[in-house]
Amino acid sequence: MSNSWIIKNGVVIDTEPQPVVVGEVDVLVRDGKIAAVGSDLSAEGVEEIDATGMIVLPGFVDSHRHTWQGAIRAVAPDTTLGDYVAHVLGELAPRFGPDDVHAGIAAGVRECLDGGITSMLDWSHVQFTPEHTDAAVDALTASGIRAVFGFCYGGADKDQMTPEGRRVREALTGDLLTMAIAAFGPEFGDLERAASEWRLAQELDVPVSVHMGGHGVESAELGLDFLDAHGFMGGPRTTYIHANYYTDEHLKRIAGSGGSVSVSPFSEMALAIGYPVTGRAREAGIPASLSADAVTSGPGDMFGMMRAAHALERGRPEGAGLGFTTRDALRMATIEGAEVVGLADVTGSLRVGKQADLQLLRADTPSMAGAQDVIGAVVLNADTSAVDTVLVSGRILKRGGRLVTV
Repeated sequence: MSNSWIIKNGVVIDTEPQPVVVGEVDVLVRDGKIAAVGSDLSAEGVEEIDATGMIVLPGFVDSHRHTWQGAIRAVAPDTTLGDYVAHVLGELAPRFGPDDVHAGIAAGVRECLDGGITSMLDWSHVQFTPEHTDAAVDALTASGIRAVFGFCYGGADKDQMTPEGRRVREALTGDLLTMAIAAFGPEFGDLERAASEWRLAQELDVPVSVHMGGHGVESAELGLDFLDAHGFMGGPRTTYIHANYYTDEHLKRIAGSGGSVSVSPFSEMALAIGYPVTGRAREAGIPASLSADAVTSGPGDMFGMMRAAHALERGRPEGAGLGFTTRDALRMATIEGAEVVGLADVTGSLRVGKQADLQLLRADTPSMAGAQDVIGAVVLNADTSAVDTVLVSGRILKRGGRLVTV
């Protein structure tokens, strides 16, 4: 399948350094990369994609998604975090065999691509055996999405975590699939395991993604103190998920360490994890991203995440978040998300030389027609039905509103 195209006559939005409407210009894609963005581009031997009446922008980046749960969507729609952990992780997850993991991830990735998400961090806490892990990696590889595989060891023998992590790292090949350590500790699980997770990430030279800061101020502080005491705040690069209970002083510590945050606005509010840290984190200089988290308890599309983040931030008491704009929400969903998952040099914007991870949105749907502010319309009015075409590394995975891969 070709990965060289010229996208003609679309209204182009770039997102780096800040989202801006470039105008009605063309995008040239050669060998899977963005070769040029400008007016009246031409190239011999390259197929044209007519984007007339469409909006062309980078694909979305989801920084934290338990993708295997695509097989049990809406199984826990009205619950709390404690009940979610007990039911979904304690009762349902252990029943998943490798084939179930493969099917759940395949379904979850199709949802991502259908909604314009071209990159994601798959936070995979269903790795009970090497066969479960291989099934997850196979599903991600076959899908064509750009993914960071967040490896969370779930085997019974804790001494096998490091050897298994090494095996996974060596097995990941190609340009589309990289690795992170999805760490249980230190706020979940025991501290010895947590230290082993961070040491493994250091050894493999991969980042860490961890649920920290969502379980009360005391727990949040103890977790940071643990990382400090072991020298982990300076590396590996760490993303803090549900960082809502960190104080402003905590956020300064995270910013100084080069950390980032992943915000899941729907699940954080629905599961009573706390009010999203969106604006406070960004004010502290911390890159902030958006994530669907778990479709067991919330929606999985990035349009919904942007709208929720926008509304919740602007609704902070005493107008504290009124400076947050639709452009900020779009940045979090694209280039800022790419920065959080370690892919900012690869994707998230339309810079020449980056991978052609793109989406084309129809502007003539009932919810988009007549839009005056294009970026505002993408954030507040568009939904998955507007996603006409999706490319990852120049390869078309959705066209004419239909997924073209199985």
